[in-house]
Amino acid sequence: MNKKNIGIVALLLAIVALGFFLRFYNIENTPPGVYPDEAVNGIDAVNAIKSGQYEMFYTANNGREGLFMNMVAMCFTLFGISVMSLKLPAILCGTLVVFGTYLLTKELFGKTRTALIAGYLVAVSFWAINFSRISFRANMLPLVLVFSFYFLFRGLRTKKWWDFAIGGLVFGIGIHTYIAFRIAPAILVVMLISFLFSRKSFLKDYWKQILVFVIFTVISASPMLYTFYLHPEYLESRSASISVLSPEVNGGHPLQEFSRSLFLSLVKYNFWGDQNWRHNYPPYPILDVISGIAFLFGLIYSMLRLINLFLKRVLRKERNEKMDIYLFLVSWFFIMLAPEFMTTEGMPHALRAIGTLPVTFIFAAIAIEYFLGYSEKYSTFFRKLSLFLILLLLLFVGLFNGIKYHIFWASQVETARSFESVLMDVSTYLKTLPPQKEKFVIAENMQRIPIMLFNQDMPNLEFIYSGQIEYLEPKTKDFIIILTDKNDDVISYLQNKFPTLEIKETKDSFGLSYHTME
Repeated sequence: MNKKNIGIVALLLAIVALGFFLRFYNIENTPPGVYPDEAVNGIDAVNAIKSGQYEMFYTANNGREGLFMNMVAMCFTLFGISVMSLKLPAILCGTLVVFGTYLLTKELFGKTRTALIAGYLVAVSFWAINFSRISFRANMLPLVLVFSFYFLFRGLRTKKWWDFAIGGLVFGIGIHTYIAFRIAPAILVVMLISFLFSRKSFLKDYWKQILVFVIFTVISASPMLYTFYLHPEYLESRSASISVLSPEVNGGHPLQEFSRSLFLSLVKYNFWGDQNWRHNYPPYPILDVISGIAFLFGLIYSMLRLINLFLKRVLRKERNEKMDIYLFLVSWFFIMLAPEFMTTEGMPHALRAIGTLPVTFIFAAIAIEYFLGYSEKYSTFFRKLSLFLILLLLLFVGLFNGIKYHIFWASQVETARSFESVLMDVSTYLKTLPPQKEKFVIAENMQRIPIMLFNQDMPNLEFIYSGQIEYLEPKTKDFIIILTDKNDDVISYLQNKFPTLEIKETKDSFGLSYHTME
């Protein structure tokens, strides 16, 4: 390996390491809390460990594909139950997407520089960092997409069956990840049409490889497909009730509602982002200014190149395999945007659009590479100056997003409130109490889940719904009541029932509080 290749490998490893660091650093405290939806995944993992039943599909919380929960279970087994082990699968998936984006971009364009830029932008993106630190199964979707497409395009170049086999295996795993994957096969359909259109004798040359891809896709997807066959009700989801096609949602104006959703889906990248503090830093767009401009330029450039190559193919009969690449990227973006713009709830919605994450930064890398390539037409001084400015801007992007996430976003009370950080405060406080003390936690169904997850096997711990406090009956005089939310009616009832109890408010660093009665 020559010095240039050693330098490339070292730079790639540094980018991947940076991506891991930004996702792993201070994971116990940032984000400030474990959201109940994350904790449900952890509860399912704990139950799977205890019962030995690792499910293909877990029915709690509107139903979820089981692979992610089983990965969490493996981390719990290896490292114990903790915030870190709960989030480790998401961290690893997010880090591997950095590497996968590099590989795919290099395979598509054959340019190491473009690939390194794309991988770096994923590594330092606020959008990518944020979701990689939340224990959501959606984090597996970008990972499956980048690696399955990498091996598919690699196979088109090498014609080796094992590239298609690996690509198919990875793609089939997608159905075990996140509901938004179910639309991903549409990308393959578009690609097949493009290959037939742009390449002479494509089926004759590749039918065996296509068959291998399909067979291995079916092999890895078959456990979930069989589960859906046995339980067709699992295919139903909450998305039906928030679809733009639902008359109850669109009010009889589906085209108007669709246009609104599509508009909001697109503007979130550059102008007005997801307003949910768990998903973004409102009201800002999900991309920083530099990445956002580059993405927009790259998307428009790719669409213009696609149109140009398509017209040449139709009018001049010119075949150019680059048309496949640009059609692939554009179709990937809009098809994986559909899970967002085909719904109406919480728009814009950065989580539902997570399947567009890798291709968004590939577009941005295309734009930056275009600028660098353009500068090479001029003097050495101008070329070096352009390279210096790009490196400076990329450094700014990394510092900006890292500081934005770990310092500014992490310290906002809205962030803590959105993750219900008080629940983890209660969980931590419970660990300080004597084992023999009776502990009654008044919390609703979802709010009790993070507390339950991190206090497995705690003795003398009981959860009470606020509407059932009449059933709160201590067996001894040594007891404490903890309220995750201040409810004056509940407090008044308890004070009348236990007049000797004193109420105490405990505030955290965000000013959020829980109450104890002892």
